[in-house]
Amino acid sequence: MAAVKVILMEDIAKLGRRGEVREVAAGYARNYLLPKRLAVPATAANLRDIDRLKRQREQDEVRQATQARALAARIEALALTVPMQASEEGRLYGSVAAHDVIEFLVQHEISVERRRVGLEEPIKALGEYTVPIRLSGEITASLKVTVVRG
Repeated sequence: MAAVKVILMEDIAKLGRRGEVREVAAGYARNYLLPKRLAVPATAANLRDIDRLKRQREQDEVRQATQARALAARIEALALTVPMQASEEGRLYGSVAAHDVIEFLVQHEISVERRRVGLEEPIKALGEYTVPIRLSGEITASLKVTVVRG
C-alpha cells in the first residue's frame, strides 16, 4: 500500500485539523480527500502556504468561539417548559426528546444540529432537567427543561 502526504484543508474527524500534513492511503486521497477538496497534495509550493493556512485557522477559531459564546448566552437565557400527561407516579405517557429541544430552539431562531444536543435518552418523568448543547470545541450551553403535568 502506497501512502501519500496531503495537507488538510478542513478539519476531518480521526484524521487531523486544517493545515496539518498527514500521510494517508493513496486511494483515500485520490478518491475522497482530493475530489472533495478536503486536502491538497503536500507539494513544495503547498507546504509554503501552510503558515498562511494556520493563521487563517486561528482567526476562524477565534471568530467561531466568539459566536459560540454569544449563542451559548442566548440559549442559557431560555427555559423550555413542556406540559405532558403523566401517571400518578410522575411517569410521562410520552417523552421529551432531542427533536423537541431543537424545535424549541428553532422557534427562538437558534439553529442547532440534532447530534449536538446532549440528551442521551428521552425524558420520561416530570421534573427539571439540564440539557447540554455542545456548540463548538469546549463551549457547551445548558438549556433548562422543565416537564410539568399538563
